[in-house]
Amino acid sequence: QLEESGGGLVQPGGSLTLTCVTSGDYSLHYWGIAWFRQAPAGRELVSCSTPGDDGPYYGDFVKGRFTTSRDNAKNTVWLQMNELKPEDTGNYYCAGTHGVCYDKWELFPHWGQGTLVTVSS
Repeated sequence: QLEESGGGLVQPGGSLTLTCVTSGDYSLHYWGIAWFRQAPAGRELVSCSTPGDDGPYYGDFVKGRFTTSRDNAKNTVWLQMNELKPEDTGNYYCAGTHGVCYDKWELFPHWGQGTLVTVSS
């Protein structure tokens, strides 16, 4: 099970931190966890981190504004989002797969319910 939290309303230029907590069989010692967001063209990759030393990886639009981190012992992944723009508005989902990262949402079998981020003045 994956559960996101931390979404909300923020002004342009502001910051938010999203949290994804895993439970049950989703030990972060074995799982790649990605953040996707719902865009008009479909779900796009925001970031992805693996249990090992490779990555994290970010979508091209991030351009240094977002940082993902994880604590495997706490089964928690964070997405720190800075310099938010109105076009960052949308539902953000964490997704899990075994051990690796992909840039295609179809390759992640496990999903949270999402948390809504609204960037507006």
